[in-house]
Amino acid sequence: MKKFVSVLLALTLLLTCAAAMADLTFTTGGTAGTYYAYGTVLAQYITANTDVAVTAIPGNGSASNIDLLDLGDAQLALVQNDVANYAYNGIRFEQFEGAAVDSFTALAALYDETVQLITCNPEIKSVADLKGKNVSVGSSGSGTFFNALDFLAAYGMTIDDINPQYLSFGDSAESLKDGKIDAAFVVAGAPTPAVVDLCTTKGAYLIGLDDEHVAALQAISSAYGKSTIPAGTYEGINEDVVTVGVKATIIANEQVTDEQAYTIVSTIFENKAAILEAHAKAAELDFEYASVCGLPYHAGAAKYFAEKGYTVETK
Repeated sequence: MKKFVSVLLALTLLLTCAAAMADLTFTTGGTAGTYYAYGTVLAQYITANTDVAVTAIPGNGSASNIDLLDLGDAQLALVQNDVANYAYNGIRFEQFEGAAVDSFTALAALYDETVQLITCNPEIKSVADLKGKNVSVGSSGSGTFFNALDFLAAYGMTIDDINPQYLSFGDSAESLKDGKIDAAFVVAGAPTPAVVDLCTTKGAYLIGLDDEHVAALQAISSAYGKSTIPAGTYEGINEDVVTVGVKATIIANEQVTDEQAYTIVSTIFENKAAILEAHAKAAELDFEYASVCGLPYHAGAAKYFAEKGYTVETK
């Protein structure tokens, strides 16, 4: 009997250790976007330098990523802070109204995601010119879709005024190359790999906003901040392009412990220089920016920010 109990205790301990060592799954975005590229860099760095193992996987965007965390199929995700706010508070869009998803908290806002409207047709100079055109509005379940709706609304249009195509960033670029679509919305940190490839191999244009429509978008959602894509970001685009942006934010579900959350956030911010060598977006890591995203923060992340002199809201 004693032998059986000893074996049982050993097995329990083994299972406990295995659970503690289990990877945290980090859902990102399409493989041609910034989420996946940057998320992979962060996951690999955290795994190599801490006792928290993180595995980055491709994802379908913000709304889909939130669903994965809610189901427990992933523990970490990159999302747009605007979409995360809609989900958390159960507002704005039909899929969230009356069905709030509040099973996640923020770890940190990382960088500015610009809403990039891309075309290979020089005659398309404004969102208004999209009427009747074939336009990619992002993958189903992506934050890009919500931003596309907002852009159309700012110009007095709805999705019924275009022929929407639900394509990933990579598929959008390929479809623009082949002339299958007229324009595409891409919401990601610039430069975005899919757009870099498009501009290099085909040539493309970014459609900017005037101040009136920037203000209209900010009236639609306070998450939008005025953003400029500098000249030269993409080959052949030699003028600054004004648009709006939201915050790319890491969120975590309740499976992530306080210790794990603290380790993830502290590792990212304490090793900015090393991470920057692997991905340019690390240059945007900033405590003040990271500590404001309109969501409650995980207690482990809040502890780290407090140590740096920043108080964040917790759940």
